[in-house]
Formats: sequence, C-alpha cells, structure tokens
Amino acid sequence: MVMICFLGLKKDKFREGRAVLPKFFLEDVGKESFEVLRRCKKKVAVTDLPRVMVEVFLIDYLDIDIVFGRELKVFCGYYVGLMGERSDVNSFQVVDSSSNAIGISSFKKFFDCPLFFNCKEIYLVTEKEKRDWHQLPKDLYHKPLVFHDGRLAFTPTYLATLAMFMWLPFGFILAIFRIIIAMPSSYPMYYLVMHFTGLRLRGFKSNNIVSSSNEKKNGVLYVCNHRTLLDPVIVSLILNDPSLTALTYSVSKVSEKLSPIKTVRLTRNKDQDAELMHKSLSQGDLVVCPEGTTCREPYLLRFSPLFSEISERIVPVAMDCHVSMFYGTTARGFKCLDPFFFLMNPYPSYSARFLDMVRGGVNKSIDDCENLKFKVANLVQSEIAKELGFSCTKLTRKDKYLILAGNAGIVS
Repeated sequence: MVMICFLGLKKDKFREGRAVLPKFFLEDVGKESFEVLRRCKKKVAVTDLPRVMVEVFLIDYLDIDIVFGRELKVFCGYYVGLMGERSDVNSFQVVDSSSNAIGISSFKKFFDCPLFFNCKEIYLVTEKEKRDWHQLPKDLYHKPLVFHDGRLAFTPTYLATLAMFMWLPFGFILAIFRIIIAMPSSYPMYYLVMHFTGLRLRGFKSNNIVSSSNEKKNGVLYVCNHRTLLDPVIVSLILNDPSLTALTYSVSKVSEKLSPIKTVRLTRNKDQDAELMHKSLSQGDLVVCPEGTTCREPYLLRFSPLFSEISERIVPVAMDCHVSMFYGTTARGFKCLDPFFFLMNPYPSYSARFLDMVRGGVNKSIDDCENLKFKVANLVQSEIAKELGFSCTKLTRKDKYLILAGNAGIVS
C-alpha cells in the first residue's frame, strides 16, 4: 500500500498528512482512549505507518510530544515507495524504571517497542474493546478542525470505496445532465430538473428584503458565507432573479462560462475592487462572499469589511450545503472541476436563509465609516453564524492556503 500511495510523489509537495488525513484519523479516534491520553503529562507515539502520514495529526490533534514512525526512502526529491527502518527508539530514553509511565497498545504489539519495557503498567486494547468505543465528538478535539482538503466526503472503507467507483460513471453522466439540461432552462423548470435528479434546494426569505426595483438608486448587496462556487447561483435561484451579478475572486474560466448568472472578477486590490463593486451595484443587485474562500466545516472565516463601504442596503444570507460522496471545493486541485464534483453527489442539498437587512456605512464621515465598516462586517458574520449554528473565527484565506497548500493562495 505504501508503494502504491507514494511512488513518484514529490517530497516537498506532499501535504496529505496535514491537509487530508487528519479528518479521517479524527473520525476514528475513540472517546475513551482520548480521555485517558489527555490525562497523561508526556506522550510518545510509536507507529509502523510512514511518519509523514501521521506526525501532524498526532502532534496537532492528539497533543503527542514525540512521534516515532517509519521513514520513506527518497531519490532525487521523489518518494520511491519503500520504507526504511523506524526511527531509533533505543536512543531515546523517555521513561526510566522509577517513573509512573503506562503503555497502551494493541494485542502483543508492545513487544516490538523497547519503550514499553520500562512501563509500570501496560494496557492491551483488543478489537472487541475498540468496537465498543464511542466516536470522539468534535467539541472535544484538542484543536478545531477548520480546514481540510481532498475530494472524498466519506470515510474510505473498502465497501464505501467500492460503491464510489461503481457510482463514478453514473455520477459523471448525472452531473453533465444537471449542467447541460438545467442551465439554459427557465428558473421554474430548473427547480423541476433539480428535484427530479435529487438536488434539494431550500430557501427561507425574510420580510425585510427590499428589491432594487422598489428604489431608483443602487441595488441590494447580498452578503453570504462561502460554501461552494454555487453560492451565488443558489441565491439567484431562490430569489428567482437571473439578473443577479456575482462578485468572484479566483474562479476558473470554465466556471464563469457555465455560470447562468453574470460574474464580475475582483482583483483583491481594495481601490479597484471598490470601483468595480460601485459600478456593478449601480446596474442591479449583487451577491458577494466576503470570506474570499470556501470553508467546509461549521466555521466562518473573517469577513472583509469592503462590502460595508459599498452599499447601504445589505442583506446577510446564511448558506449551507451537505454532500455524501464528493466535496465541491479544493485548495490544491483543479478548481474548474468543483461544480462537477458537487453535482456528482447522489443527493446533494443546499439551503439559503435570507436575514434582516443591515445598513452599511455609505455617506458617513471618514472617521465614522472607518469604525463602522468593521462593526458592520462583524455584525453580518455573527448573524450568519448564529443562524447556522456555526462558530466565528479570525482566520483568513491566507491562513487556509498556508495550511492546506503551503502558499498564500494568490492566483495570477
């Protein structure tokens, strides 16, 4: 399995141990064993898995101090798929005969590790005991899992993986059908096609929403949290407004061409983006995602306050989606495939909740506007989080890409 997984991968670009695997490992942690581990003062992990696969998970999410694992052999900067010997455990004296160290291992595995010889007590965990454990709740994680990458939304067991490969050809045809057939249709027909193919859409409107047609000046600015690239399309569908314009950042040209609504590409330059947003808002209603990037877990990233300086009429929109097989987002993969992967799910669901309107900081003095824009941005973020039951964070797009991709997330 190590040969299949690692052969030909570049060592410097391998980030699955940090970006992908912690999610699956955390889903397999038992609450009972975690509570015992949390009471220990100093923790050392010994594993036969490659160290690059588990080290970040063990240190960041289980608070392990030192990890001993198998090292992978490298040639010219690439993994060759072969494992070397485990790190030299003998040279590391973590315990002595007078300590109160305990050892926890699977049946008979502890004989392979000399660190166990100095333990006063050794607990052998059987497979039957592990089956009786309860899954560790997310609120007990040592560190919140905010970001993770990879396309699989399910734990890849043997049967689940087999089912995925059997579904792939049907899922691909289904995604093409949902895109090609539904996109040119009228919005009522779009709802019928989506419902017929298993895509569930739910919308909840507030009575405080005012359309731009009711006033002569600028349009309404819909501000939503960012779950997938389809967020603006879902808002347009539920409002039954195909004239809605989406403000986007690093969206692929394929996604722009497939979009049933108009898109305006932002530059991440404050002055230029403000001018673009003012111009677009004078032509009609806009939808923007001020987080600047997607987040899969129930967390909201920091909202950029630029939107609060553009419009006086701001409508927060709480977006949420659920998938069972594939994630429609990625940090390191091909972003042009994001809509396809989301639409390849058998029964994906999307919901949009329109909250009460918030007044922005337009036409205020410079000092008032500078203070007000952050208050408005934080208010919109907190209202959306409260509606969805999510948690607010101060993390940004840059933090996400540094963790998942090792770069600042800047796209030329």
